[in-house]
Parts: sequence; structure tokens; C-alpha cells
Amino acid sequence: MADEAPFGRPEEVIEAFEKSEYVADGSIAMAVYLSVKLGKPLLVEGEPGCGKTDIARALSEALDTDLIRLQCYEGLDAEATLYEWNYPKQLLTIRLQEKQKNPADLEAEIFSEKFLLRRPLLKALDHDGPRPPTLLIDEIDRAAEEFEGLLLEFLSEFQVTIPEIGTIRAERVPFVVITSNRTRELSDAIKRRCLYLYIGYPSWEKELAILRRRVPELDEGLAQEVLSFVQRVRTEEEILKKPGISETLDWVAALLALEVEHVDKKTLLETLGFVAKEVEDLRLIEEKVDLLLGS
Repeated sequence: MADEAPFGRPEEVIEAFEKSEYVADGSIAMAVYLSVKLGKPLLVEGEPGCGKTDIARALSEALDTDLIRLQCYEGLDAEATLYEWNYPKQLLTIRLQEKQKNPADLEAEIFSEKFLLRRPLLKALDHDGPRPPTLLIDEIDRAAEEFEGLLLEFLSEFQVTIPEIGTIRAERVPFVVITSNRTRELSDAIKRRCLYLYIGYPSWEKELAILRRRVPELDEGLAQEVLSFVQRVRTEEEILKKPGISETLDWVAALLALEVEHVDKKTLLETLGFVAKEVEDLRLIEEKVDLLLGS
């Protein structure tokens, strides 16, 4: 499928993503469609918990390809992203064979591919599956700016040069999705190499569609109550961390586990930890609970 035209039109993205329980609107469908068609990495920025990472999951399922994930964090370096040598195995080989082989032959052996530990970026390059993989570079804003320099080289040629082995090039360019929560500004160089998509908090209609899709057993009345509350919380300017779609889904799961049929004040206060993730937000919601409940 990936060797031909995976999607004939943007509407096919919506249909394919629905099978993975991902509700894609027109802007998401168009961005994914063009990213795949043009072979261009997709940079997805937006609010936490609003479905950025799930785009890569839904895309890999839609294209029936492997998902390779690189989770970014502070201090991320080339060894964690590209490759490193299996030093214990190399040392063991040296000890076992140093008397049997001359130094040149032994060095050539221990720096061969069988001693190479492939990390996510290299795995995406020399992936040998029937289709190119989907590479997810998640929360790139958590990594230091130096990582962007390494990534620029990777995205420019989709190749890696290993001094002891040579250059490894991707026979088929992977589908690349990069996510960011905007905790820092990304470089213009990264943005120029990507197709850009921003995902904000969903509208009432979209979030209701997500609930219906992901939690089909949810009563319509309870869904309306949950969304009314969550949407009101998001309008509060003093809220430090507004609840995303993931918080809504977690809260619904808790309410269903409690066999709740109606969100009253007592139930809300007892399950507020599923919606608010900062103590200041908890206190604020507790103070305004009657207003936010619409009572």
C-alpha cells in the first residue's frame, strides 16, 4: 500500500483514521495526506493531551507499517537516537580472539554490523519490512537545541555515516511525524523542512464525536454533562493546565467504572484528579464548582 498511493484524497485519511478510533477533522486529514504524498515530515504542535502522538499511531495502522518511536528528553544525544557500539560484546570478543587474530582483522570484526546497536533513527533508515516505517519523534521540545542540529542532517538526506562501516541510506524514506508541546520555540530550520500542523483544544462537536467513537457505551446524557464541565474549565483564564482530550477520556473511564449516571457536585469533587493536574487548578475548580457545573 505504501509503495503506491496510500491515500487517493484527504477524505480517505479520515476514513482510515476512523478505523483506528481517531477522529480527524479536515485540517488534520489534509496535513497527513500532503505529508505522505510529498514525502515531507509532519510537525504537529499543540496543547498537551489533544491527540498529537496518536496521529503517528493512526497513520502507521492506516498504512499497515511499523511504528518506530523516539521519545525526546533533556540530554538526548546521538548514542540514544542513532547508534552505539555493543561495548561488552566487543570486549568479550577481544579477550577470546586477541591471540588468534592479528589486530587489524580483530578491529574490523568488532566494528562490524553485528556489534552495532541500532537506535530509533537508524532503525527507521535500514528498516527491512515490506513497507517504510512510520517514525514518531515525540515531544521534540523536551530535547536540547543541539538535538535539532543532528535531526536536520538526518532529515536532509535520510542517511547516517558510521565511520567504521560507511554510509547507511534509507532505501525508502520513512513517514515522519514530529510532535511538540511548545515548551520552547523550535528552530526555523526544522520548521522549513516540515509541513506544519497545529492542534488546539477540540470543539464541542469534535470532542463529542471522539467520545462516541472511543467510548460507544457512554450514555449521551452523561457525555453532555462531562463535555459541558470540561469545556467550561478550558475557558477559565486562571487555569494553569487546561484538560485535554486525554483527560476527558480518563475521567469518562473513571465515571463508567463507578457506574455513575449523573455528574453531581460530590462525584465531581471526588474524581477531580482526572481533570485537574495542578494543585492550584484543583483549588480554583473547587471554589467555582457550582458555576462550572452550571448549577
